[in-house]
Amino acid sequence: MDQKKIFDTHIGASQVLLTPIQVKEKLPLTEEAAQTVLKGRQEIQNILDGLDARKFIVVGPCSIHDAHSAEHYAEKLKVLAEKVKDKLLLVMRVYFEKPRTTIGWKGLINDPDMDDSFHIEKGLLKARELLIRVAELGLPVATEALDPITPQYLSELISWSAIGARTIESQTHREMASGLSMPVGFKNGTDNNINVALDAMQSSRIPHHFLGINQMGQVSIFKTTGNPYGHIILRGGKNQPNYDTATVKWVEEQLSKRNLPPRIVIDCSHGNSNKNHKLQTSVFEDIIQQILEGNQSIVGVMLESNLYEGNQSIPSNLAELKYGVSVTDKCIGWEETEQIILDAHEKLPLD
Repeated sequence: MDQKKIFDTHIGASQVLLTPIQVKEKLPLTEEAAQTVLKGRQEIQNILDGLDARKFIVVGPCSIHDAHSAEHYAEKLKVLAEKVKDKLLLVMRVYFEKPRTTIGWKGLINDPDMDDSFHIEKGLLKARELLIRVAELGLPVATEALDPITPQYLSELISWSAIGARTIESQTHREMASGLSMPVGFKNGTDNNINVALDAMQSSRIPHHFLGINQMGQVSIFKTTGNPYGHIILRGGKNQPNYDTATVKWVEEQLSKRNLPPRIVIDCSHGNSNKNHKLQTSVFEDIIQQILEGNQSIVGVMLESNLYEGNQSIPSNLAELKYGVSVTDKCIGWEETEQIILDAHEKLPLD
């Protein structure tokens, strides 16, 4: 009997990947970077626990495609973070994996050369190298936990993670979140379903058993203890924003009914801006106004921002790429980002 007719019938090729420990030997975590990550996690946990009155802002490019421009952005963000640190904790958005509804570029890890060559090992190394550099600047980072294998390579460099709207109902991702070492935000579904995010929060707070790889690359059974720092992210749905005062109050009530912590992060992009990046600022200002009017549940905000406004298609000649411009969702530019954060800092009270 031809065994090839029984398994791998749709597999064209496979290759052995460096193990997590081999990648970390090539690019070890420095003490300086480790301290940044731990400090960032603790500060976010303190905000979620109500021990720190500040708000955190996850801000940065929709996705990372150029490490040089990402470092440039991080340097600017670090300067701004120092200016506002008494009232706001800035966390850089460093997203390497892009979930797709159908097709499209899947991110720097999957396709670092942006030409459908899919040099994943190269992508993992580039991603880890950038995370180390940003952490060494003293800036905590945030990312989306998409592939369940990737955290073994990168998670000790991440201070905050999100489970996206397309994977929020996935049991695999809920189990993974229960074992992640950092706070995790759960987005509502693309159809604006809030309950799937609340279900995910409840699921991730309890222990789970699941299959994964260990640091040696061996398939292993993991038992988690549950993650107590899960929280909801309101990102809107199709033509239906959900950042308004009435919706936030309703979400607070739903959290209370489930005995879940009343902690809410609001994404200014995606459904809340109707995918119009120019509306992010008005959404952000509305959220700040809700806080000024006494809202106690909103603890964080998300912004898609890059060095320059807008986005661009990936050209066949990569030399034609515009520096500091997103290749996925449209972003607001740096000047606008800096101004709205400084304005928020000025308006918010010093508690």
